[in-house]
Amino acid sequence: MPVPIRRLCLALTLCCALLAGSTACGSSDKTSTKDTAAVQAAPAATPSPTTSAERQKFAKARFVANAGLAAGATYQWIVKPWKAGKFKKGAHGRKATLVKAGLAGAFTYNRLKAAVRNAQGDPLLSKALVPLNSAIEGLKNLPAKLRSGDGSAAASFNDVVNKVKDAGAGAGAPVKNEVPSASQLSGGG
Repeated sequence: MPVPIRRLCLALTLCCALLAGSTACGSSDKTSTKDTAAVQAAPAATPSPTTSAERQKFAKARFVANAGLAAGATYQWIVKPWKAGKFKKGAHGRKATLVKAGLAGAFTYNRLKAAVRNAQGDPLLSKALVPLNSAIEGLKNLPAKLRSGDGSAAASFNDVVNKVKDAGAGAGAPVKNEVPSASQLSGGG
């Protein structure tokens, strides 16, 4: 049974490619140590700022991102339901609303703490946030108050987030609400 010429050419091409690939992958001591040293000396994948101006720019950008996520989560899952009266006893969907608000509260606390850490890279931002550290720390227990139906907890979240947004705007880093995805909310950021 004769084999078509196309199949023979294809088989010959594949064999040559495999042979060339296997010889190229062979190693000698000289090249393998050079490659290993190059890999070890390679810089990290994340760019790192070299000047203080770049560090401040990155600090502001990270602050804006984290504070924006905190503000968006607070507004979407705490303030809006609170204004709609969904935290009151007997409200339709109260349990689900309280669970979402508790997650959003923990997420907001986490992102605000990250924003404060980011602000340390910028002198103006860090000075603006110093008076808010205790208020942010006070948010730690508010998710439990939300679950118990305490309406003042929602107002506290809103006040702290607005103060952080005002401090950022005063330091040249205006914050806009960014609603986090459900996976970000459940994952903590």
